[in-house]
Amino acid sequence: MRLDVRLTPKGGRDRIDGLGVLSDGRSVVLARVSTAPEKGAANKALERLVAAWLAIAPSRVAISSGDTARLKTLAIEINEAELLAALEQLAPAS
Repeated sequence: MRLDVRLTPKGGRDRIDGLGVLSDGRSVVLARVSTAPEKGAANKALERLVAAWLAIAPSRVAISSGDTARLKTLAIEINEAELLAALEQLAPAS
């Protein structure tokens, strides 16, 4: 599965902040990590954060594009139903 994430490095703590919508209308997961974006450290922290959020092994999460950008696409080894269930928990209650 693929997941778009907007990452805020040096964000004070590691956490998933919810869902957001970009100016082009795409939905993304909003995430922050306390690590600085030096030598891929923030990317590795993001992979670990997403793995913990989804309760899967960190080796099942990898950045497939956006290594040096705030907007990243992650490749995640997870079935669609599990990912959708996790995303639904991030959606604000209506």
